[in-house]
Amino acid sequence: MARTSAGILLFRGRGPSLEVLLVHLGGPYWAGRDEGAWSIPKGEYRADEDAFTAARREFAEELGVPCPGAGMIDLGQITQPSAKKVVAWAVEGDFDPADLQSNMFEMEWPPHSGRAEKFPEVDKAQWFLLGQARAKILPAQRSFLDRLSEHLEPTPGRQ
Repeated sequence: MARTSAGILLFRGRGPSLEVLLVHLGGPYWAGRDEGAWSIPKGEYRADEDAFTAARREFAEELGVPCPGAGMIDLGQITQPSAKKVVAWAVEGDFDPADLQSNMFEMEWPPHSGRAEKFPEVDKAQWFLLGQARAKILPAQRSFLDRLSEHLEPTPGRQ
């Protein structure tokens, strides 16, 4: 069965000043990587769990603050190259990246060492203009940026 994740894309502004908050993935695999190493705050959830509830929980766990509650925009679902399905919502809000307090995960590091190390799930958060975000975000998640932009700035004549 394919793994599933749910997340929240926080945004502020409109038009050319539209910014989105992305998080840099933590742990040694992502260290030193920048372009294509950022994500929306998200996490896995179980089949018997509500995706929206999971998305709000993961937002709080990864950023250390509650998720804004009103005005959610459904961004639908994407499939990442790993076959993981990701469902997302967007919401307008603000967050100071200096306030980041991510939860931790444990893994064997270095590989085959028998030592367990703890790492933050996300090691930084940053606001990006939409064009910058397209270069930073994991490629499969770019469609979430497109869907948000289309929702906020509909094409004239399109309903």
